[in-house]
Amino acid sequence: MRVLHVYKTYHPDSIGGLENTIFEICHGLRQQHIDTRIFCLSPSANPRVLHLPEADVYRAPLSFEVASCGFSARGLFAFKAQARWADIIHYHFPWPFADVMHFFNRVDTPNVVAYQSDIVKQAKLYKLYSPLMTRFLNQTDAIIASSPHYARTSDVLAKYRDKLHVIPIGLNKQNYPTPDTNCLDKWATKLPTPFFLFVGVLRYYKGLPILLEAINNAPYPVVIAGNGPLEAQLKRQAKQTQLDNAIFLGTVSEIDKFALLQLCRALVFPSNVRTEAYGITLVEAAMSGKPMISTNLGTGTDFINQDNKTGLVVPANDPHALRKALDTLYADAALCEKMGKAAYARYQQYFTADKMVGAHLKLYEHILTASRQPAESKSTQ
Repeated sequence: MRVLHVYKTYHPDSIGGLENTIFEICHGLRQQHIDTRIFCLSPSANPRVLHLPEADVYRAPLSFEVASCGFSARGLFAFKAQARWADIIHYHFPWPFADVMHFFNRVDTPNVVAYQSDIVKQAKLYKLYSPLMTRFLNQTDAIIASSPHYARTSDVLAKYRDKLHVIPIGLNKQNYPTPDTNCLDKWATKLPTPFFLFVGVLRYYKGLPILLEAINNAPYPVVIAGNGPLEAQLKRQAKQTQLDNAIFLGTVSEIDKFALLQLCRALVFPSNVRTEAYGITLVEAAMSGKPMISTNLGTGTDFINQDNKTGLVVPANDPHALRKALDTLYADAALCEKMGKAAYARYQQYFTADKMVGAHLKLYEHILTASRQPAESKSTQ
């Protein structure tokens, strides 16, 4: 079996939750002796092909971007050869240019769409894109949602119940670093304890202004690891409100991130818009045996973190409810330990890479089997 993954970016040009998900799937498929490739765009595309352990990455040069959607004139034509190579094409949605490539090249290869998120922010552009999106989703053989919660609450996915499959995104613990004593001591010395931790890109939908409002005059610090478009705004807010318990670390390495996860009281994840469709950081916290505080969005965040079991779930955009949850876990170390153990057990039950890869492989095999049936046989089913 030959599987082609299609997304707008990939390592080493970009590092994010979706890129890491593609890595985990491809890495697991390679271990099952499945031939894997990734098609993406790159600012330089030099070299054109990267031979990585998890997959061969075929890169087309990025021509321009509109609303974070990359386009490539050369990619429009280069995609055809990759589509012909593949037995299964795995599109990662949303990337409207993938829809364009698919129809431009009249691709008839069996395919699946991993529906990562509704299009929330670009409402006007969505109206223009919607007819193409509908045609694309109508044509695909299967659609994957990353959680039952998102499958239930997405208006788009409601139209495709007959070909919708839920496969949670999982992580392989062995692919992540284990901080040594020196690393842990370094951070234990630098940071006051106990502290709460936020990890991620500082974007509009992460709810960080609400978090800063919630911790005003709190007796504990919140460590914010990451940078992004809202960094300057958040630092201004902290300065104007005289917050001395918001600690901005900027971007940290993977090993430092897991040291911080090991040392923190709990992870706080205050996202306030459905753009937060899943929350890989929550899975990382569960994998680290840590309780979580998250918000009720009707997305994968509610599936990963179970209220009063693996952590606490509060309404979005509610600083008072968020503060109450922080105060609760700050005051009760035993509760944190209990929730952390439950979070790790839930990770093992639902969120390992092995479970994710196995579910994808089963779906691929089902689609290939169905595609090989004579048309008359399919029509009678």
